[in-house]
Amino acid sequence: MKISKDILDELLKDCKTAPDLFGEGGILKQLTTALVERALEAELSTHLGYEKHERKPNSGTNSRNGYSTKTIQAEFGSAEISIPRDRHGDFEPQLVRKGQNRLSGLDDKIISLYARGMSVRDIQAQLEEMYGVEVSPTLISNVTDAVLDEVKQWQNRPLNAVYPIVFMDCLVVKVRDSGKVINKSLYFALGVNIEGDKELLGMWISPNEGAKFWLSVLTEIQNRGVKDIFIACVDGLTGFPNAIETVFPKTQVQLCIVHMVRNSVAFVSWQQRKQVCADLKAIYSAATESEAEFNLELFAEKWDKQYPSISKSWRAHWQYIIPFFAYPPEIRKVIYTTNAIESMNSSLRKVIKSQQIFPTDEAAFKLVYLAMRNISKKWTMPIKDWKPALNRFAIEFEGRL
Repeated sequence: MKISKDILDELLKDCKTAPDLFGEGGILKQLTTALVERALEAELSTHLGYEKHERKPNSGTNSRNGYSTKTIQAEFGSAEISIPRDRHGDFEPQLVRKGQNRLSGLDDKIISLYARGMSVRDIQAQLEEMYGVEVSPTLISNVTDAVLDEVKQWQNRPLNAVYPIVFMDCLVVKVRDSGKVINKSLYFALGVNIEGDKELLGMWISPNEGAKFWLSVLTEIQNRGVKDIFIACVDGLTGFPNAIETVFPKTQVQLCIVHMVRNSVAFVSWQQRKQVCADLKAIYSAATESEAEFNLELFAEKWDKQYPSISKSWRAHWQYIIPFFAYPPEIRKVIYTTNAIESMNSSLRKVIKSQQIFPTDEAAFKLVYLAMRNISKKWTMPIKDWKPALNRFAIEFEGRL
């Protein structure tokens, strides 16, 4: 419904400054209060079955019984409103429910600020500074806890039968547990569906990352409807490929190149790190598997005296690195994790950084879920070069697509 220009002109004729519009006693606050009270009157009329000042249908009909007052909080600040009552006491307003002391817009604002990694104290200061609303830490906690039911439904939703690509990774967060602060792993499974759209399949939390736990994650994904995964991009965790092959035996396992490089340079001096990375790039950017193997030999000749564990690690994982070379460059970009899970992890780290220690597992899960809800809003387009990748998948995995 569009408000007529004449009505707007009448409302704004005495407004000369911003405080006249948005300040304490401004037109926005007055208008919102009047609209809320008018809507509550309409709700009561619907409940009673007749309008205010109309004759009651019969003497036994419920009737109006004055008003009670309530202070509500909203984006314009605090305001006192009149809540109509009925004589029988069974009127349950929907716009401002019994026990509710704030409008839904304020809840949305709290959740939005929380999802961006702001602390409870920062949210309090932001709301008071911008809207003149004082909220307690308990209120913020209660508002954000309301999403936990949504999280449970999301975590148990049915999934597609086929995902051509699934990236699996984890982030480490600090959580207070039994009076101690310990590291826990947040697991993620990020799928790319047949349309080329990214979709977070689920999140899980555990004291540490392990192949046994990943096996339970994969089993849950299977139970939620996933029948086939073409390529699973994973880190170098020992036993991880075996866990995948146990649940999805036809899935091709591809080790994450980013993790391989990161693990390789973990103990390399800063002075030599740039050169080591350049020589590693010659391996994973090779045109063919044989060229990559040749470049690995060159790398070993150059660096084994100082860092023998690097070439040893690449050889140990070679069978899960080489699937990468079976695809042309445009397909490699699709399954290269820097473009998918790493960009997601980067965004999540910025949010998690503000919460140095989480009081519970639920608090960590809640924040990451809300942050992911914001991040996924940007996933509006299929990943780049998806069509040629899908055509290649149709040939490579014939009969499974």
